Amino acid sequence: MFDSTFFAGNRERLRQLFTGTAPIVITANGLLQRAADEAYAFQQDGGFWYLTGIDEPDMVLVMDKDREYLIVPGRSASREAFDGAVDVHDLQRCSGIHEIVYEKEGWKQLAARLKKVKHVATLAAPAAYLEHFGLYANPARAALVQRLKEANSDLELLDLRLHLARMRMIKQPAELMALQQAIAITTATMKEVTRPSHLSKYAHEYEVEADLTRGFRRRGAQGHAFTPIVAGGARACTLHNVANEAALASDELLTIDVGAAYAHYAADITRTVSQSGKPSRRQRQVHEAVCEAQDYAYSLLKPGVILNEYEKQMEQFIGEKLRELGLIKSITSDTVRHYFPHATSHFLGLDVHDVGDYDRPLEPGVVVTVEPGIYVPEEGIGVRIEDDILITADGNQNLSAALPRNL
Repeated sequence: MFDSTFFAGNRERLRQLFTGTAPIVITANGLLQRAADEAYAFQQDGGFWYLTGIDEPDMVLVMDKDREYLIVPGRSASREAFDGAVDVHDLQRCSGIHEIVYEKEGWKQLAARLKKVKHVATLAAPAAYLEHFGLYANPARAALVQRLKEANSDLELLDLRLHLARMRMIKQPAELMALQQAIAITTATMKEVTRPSHLSKYAHEYEVEADLTRGFRRRGAQGHAFTPIVAGGARACTLHNVANEAALASDELLTIDVGAAYAHYAADITRTVSQSGKPSRRQRQVHEAVCEAQDYAYSLLKPGVILNEYEKQMEQFIGEKLRELGLIKSITSDTVRHYFPHATSHFLGLDVHDVGDYDRPLEPGVVVTVEPGIYVPEEGIGVRIEDDILITADGNQNLSAALPRNL
C-alpha cells in the first residue's frame, strides 16, 4: 500500500513548502521503559514515519539541499540477540533513502555541517511534561535539539510542525485506502460484537474489549489504534474510561469507542447501544438528541469551513438540545460544556488525534471525526456517537456509514 515513492514524495513536498536552505533534521521516537529491561510497545513519531516509512527507534533523518541520509544507531550484540539487527537494505527499500551512515560517522558529518550554518529546521520538542494531559513526552525530540545545540550553540531552530501538519491534513490515495481498511475492520468487528445475541452474553466490560481485540487482529489489523473505551452506564460520562473492568447491567447503555490500526492509519468510531435492547424513554431521548447533533454537523462540513468556527455552531446547537432535554435553562459555554465537555471533531490519520491546523479552511481530502455526545452523570446516562468523515469537493462522505447508529 505504501512504497518508497510515497515517502520520497512527502520529503520533496516538505522541501517545497519549507523553501529555506537550512538543513532539515528529524528524529524517530525512542523506546520508553516499561519495567527493568523491558520497553513499552514502540510507537513511531508520526512525522518521521510520514517522511521515511521506517518503524525503528532512534533513527535520524537529514535532508540537506539535494542530499538526504539516515543516521542509524549501533546495537550491542546482546541487544541484537534480543531485538534483532537493523536491516540496512530494508531501510533503503522502505524509505527510498540510499545513503545510510552509522551514528558516529553520521553525527561527525552532520556536526561539521551545522558549524557552518545559522539555522536548522526540525520538529520542535514538546515540554517534558504535558500538564494538560498528565503525560510525559517522548524525549527523542528534546534529545535531538540538545545534540544539535552541542554541535553549534548559536544555532537557531526553525519549527516544521505547522508545515508537516498541513501536509498531513490532505490525505493521498494510499492514505485513504489505509484509513478505509481500518474503518472497515472496525465496523465489521463492531457489528459482530453489538449483535443482540453477543451483547446478552457479556457480563463485564473487559469481555467486550477482548472480542474487539480478537476481531481486529483476525481481520488483519495491527491492533487497536488507541486504548479501547468500553463503558457501561454512568462510566460513559468519564470520556476516557479505559479500565474496562466493571460489571455490565442490562438496563444501562453501553458506549464503545474504538478504532483498528491498519498500515499505521487509525479508525475512530463510537456507538452507544442498549444492552437489553429495550432502552428507556429517557435513554432514547438523549440518544436521539446526539443523532440530531451529528446530522447537523454533517450539514456544516464542507470545503472552506474552519473547524474552530464550526465548533461554536455545534456548541450552540447542542445547547438547544440540552435545553429541550430539560438539562439547562440558558445556553452558555459553561452550561453546555457541563454536559458536552469535548470538541465535536478532530483530524484523523496516522494518529487518532492527528495533527492539523484548526484555523485553516477544510479542503477535499481532509478526514475528520464527528463525535457529539451528551453526558448526564446524575442520571447514569452517557451517549456518544462518532463517525469518520472525508471532506469532498461538494461536501462530505461518511466513511463509517456501514455501521448503524441505532440504539
